[in-house]
Amino acid sequence: MMFENKVAVVTGGANGIGRAIAESFRREGADVVVIDKAEGGHYVADIACRESLERFAAYMAKTRGRVDYLVNNALPLFKGIDECSWDEFGYALAVGVTAPFYLTKLLLPLFTSGACVVNISSSRDRMSQPQTESYTAAKGGIAALTHALAVSLAGRVRVNSISPGWIDTACTEYEGPDAAQHPAGRVGNPMDIAHMALFLCSDKAGFITGENICIDGGMTRQMIYHNDFGWSLKS
Repeated sequence: MMFENKVAVVTGGANGIGRAIAESFRREGADVVVIDKAEGGHYVADIACRESLERFAAYMAKTRGRVDYLVNNALPLFKGIDECSWDEFGYALAVGVTAPFYLTKLLLPLFTSGACVVNISSSRDRMSQPQTESYTAAKGGIAALTHALAVSLAGRVRVNSISPGWIDTACTEYEGPDAAQHPAGRVGNPMDIAHMALFLCSDKAGFITGENICIDGGMTRQMIYHNDFGWSLKS
């Protein structure tokens, strides 16, 4: 019960990686408050809305009076330059960058001694596929926001980010090329990210702040050349 009597907030915690993080905190004894726009037995709100964040912060002050851990996990819109509109791009940044900044700001009076913020970025903060601009920009933004917050909040709150690679939220067991292309030999699952989130919030990570940790099975470290080790480019 590593987090007994602690309060954790997880944005986008109704499904996928966020759900795994929320459930992991609960198993360790934490009081977990999930905020997600999906309907369910949690605080329902769209974090792209300023007023929603302000109401949520007031709710946390009234019902908990403290926050020990904030995990900014909510998923930005995923669209590329050919289809993404001005409004859609702005919405992606609102969810992926503005909301984590503003929610951290709003919750500052509630953060306890030893509080931690964990931002969920992506390995797309350093590499891209075509037609991913809205998502990639948001994930790059939150990775940079992480070290800025860590410096501003030095001595008050530790702030780190995690950059997941291919994480299959259905926990499918992949074989063949899908698994083999990862130096770790498999595709990731949500618990790979949840374990790191809990570690970063623990006392064991007390000397880690401003850091971005990539959890991708080694894919971003593997150099790929045409016709090398069986790889070939097909245009």
